[in-house]
Amino acid sequence: MAFIRGLGNMENLKLPIALVIAMAAQLSAGVWWVSQQAATISSLEETVSQLGSRMAIEDNVNLKRDVQDNSLEIEWVNEELEELWDELSAMTAAINEINKIKQRVAIIENDLKYIGRDHNTMFDMKGQ
Repeated sequence: MAFIRGLGNMENLKLPIALVIAMAAQLSAGVWWVSQQAATISSLEETVSQLGSRMAIEDNVNLKRDVQDNSLEIEWVNEELEELWDELSAMTAAINEINKIKQRVAIIENDLKYIGRDHNTMFDMKGQ
């Protein structure tokens, strides 16, 4: 019975029209704000997706450029190495020739030493 009495009081309750309009305006503003947030989030998701794709493409392009630059650098280094090996080979050949000449000079010096000793002995015998 108490419930029915409370219900009866609700029927006599009068709300001011300004309060109803204010509540409707707040509700409308809340719905509008939520829809704006949803639109903003959707726009940001699309932007992030586009940026992700763009970054992937840029990374791919940068990677290709870096690989090309590095391959050119590697070719240059290989050419330099070939030149160094050629120079080393030429230096080795020159050192071998110098060693052969040194050996010949040593043999000639040795021969001259013996020839000089033989001639000195002969001069000493004539002088006696």
